[in-house]
Amino acid sequence: MPIYVVESYAGERLVEDQRDRAQRAAQCGTGIRYLRTTFLPGDETVLHLFEAPSAEALDRAGRVAALPFERIVEAVENSAPSTPAQRKETR
Repeated sequence: MPIYVVESYAGERLVEDQRDRAQRAAQCGTGIRYLRTTFLPGDETVLHLFEAPSAEALDRAGRVAALPFERIVEAVENSAPSTPAQRKETR
């Protein structure tokens, strides 16, 4: 299932509220799963990560949950092995 980043802006006081709304968005849409929220305090940027069937489905769920956002962008994650042993196993 595709992964999406929902980008919004908020001061530190509003991050908890936005995280709650992001979790609610997952409950408002079919096939949507909330993964996590990352706050970049220097930019006052909040990034919510979701699995969703489409950006449109996530957009609808976000609006129902009253989650403020600027954009929704598809993301691709590729984690590198974290230990030397794990790196050796992937060769």
